[in-house]
Amino acid sequence: MSDKIKQKIAEFVTLAKDCPENLQPKCFEVLLDDYLQQTHAKRTSGAVEEKQTGAGADADKKTEIEQKDESDKKKPRQDDISEIDLHVKARQYFKKAGLSIDQINQLFYKEEGNFLPLYDDLKTTKGSESQIRIALLHALLNGMHKGDFEFSGESVREEVQTRKCYDAPNFANHFKNSKDLFEGYTGYNKASPILKLSAAGKTKLAEVIKDLQ
Repeated sequence: MSDKIKQKIAEFVTLAKDCPENLQPKCFEVLLDDYLQQTHAKRTSGAVEEKQTGAGADADKKTEIEQKDESDKKKPRQDDISEIDLHVKARQYFKKAGLSIDQINQLFYKEEGNFLPLYDDLKTTKGSESQIRIALLHALLNGMHKGDFEFSGESVREEVQTRKCYDAPNFANHFKNSKDLFEGYTGYNKASPILKLSAAGKTKLAEVIKDLQ
């Protein structure tokens, strides 16, 4: 028996003595029974609350894990590019140019079927050279996907603007000054901006790929 219960019993005996003698036993019994019921109720309530708190924590933890799993599922999967991902013409080009798939994976990665750049630095400070390198890399991406090493001049314009190396007055001149890189070049036409790489253009592209490693 705990000291606390002993103390309560002594209190109840004292209180019961204030009752008529014939009611003292009953009075003591009522006081003790009420005390025991209250004590039991408090213990039960505490246990339930603790269980609920634990269950709540488990539920929160489970929810957190589920949210993380769901978030991971939503993240686009990023992979290395394999040779089988490339158009057959791109594979032939890389073989002829002496380029390996490892070199390509240093510059690009695959995400949801698209090839995206890993590089930031074009390794040049000249605006004209930046524009030509961007054009060649755009042709490379199209060649990897479709086999045609060509690009849209307007897509190149957008990227040079984003990279803050856009030379508006000389945009067309930069293509003209490197016309040997483009097959059948007769001038840049904004309304028909597709340019295809010549043999010299593909050779220059291989040099750029190696330079960006």
